[in-house]
Amino acid sequence: MSHRQIVLDTETTGLDPGLGHRIVEIACVEIVNRQPGVRDFHRYVNPGRPSDPGALEVHGLTEEFLSDQPKFRDVATDFLEFVAGAELIIHNAPFDVAFLNAELALLDLPPIAQHVAGVTDSLRLAKDLHPGKRNSLDALCERYAVDNSARTLHGALLDARLLAEVYLAMTRGQDSLIIDHAESGPAMRAAVAHTGPLDLVVRRASAEEAAAHAEYLAELDRVSKGACLWRAIAGEAAGTG
Repeated sequence: MSHRQIVLDTETTGLDPGLGHRIVEIACVEIVNRQPGVRDFHRYVNPGRPSDPGALEVHGLTEEFLSDQPKFRDVATDFLEFVAGAELIIHNAPFDVAFLNAELALLDLPPIAQHVAGVTDSLRLAKDLHPGKRNSLDALCERYAVDNSARTLHGALLDARLLAEVYLAMTRGQDSLIIDHAESGPAMRAAVAHTGPLDLVVRRASAEEAAAHAEYLAELDRVSKGACLWRAIAGEAAGTG
């Protein structure tokens, strides 16, 4: 069974839905079995009110531009169909969830938690991994070598795409071996049942491939704070060689 995650980000007219602030942009990036998918969901939304000056400075979506965009009620069905049954990955999840729930409540729809498999707060995860460090999206992009040079304003789609890369880097090695047993089971059983001789062709890695592999392991060792088993094994092998 495939593991489907949705990295989600919103832009809003202000900081508090309790004060009548609304969503002006919503974006989702799909990840399936830890592979970024080809499907995105992105909509600008007419909030029916102006943005606070501070919010406008962050996202740059003017009242004039948004006036021609659909209302949230016009995009809600497509949005909920896109995220249905997935795990949501959100940076500072309580903020976005509060806005989503406020928008859904205005339509007499259940809160977002009832439409998805769960919500993971990538900010909470980052704080657990890097206590005492800056864990904004920009800081994490720098820490995990994710190119955020195009991020001059906070656009929901760009931020969701950056967060998808950051999240996969932060969780590298945790879920990398996800096997769809329903699909792979027959092939695996056939392989196990095979008792005849195997005629395998062994291709040695080129010098460039070996160097790229070593560079990858070095980065993995840095991210895992020295817990890369492959580098440890390679070091022991080199010491006994």
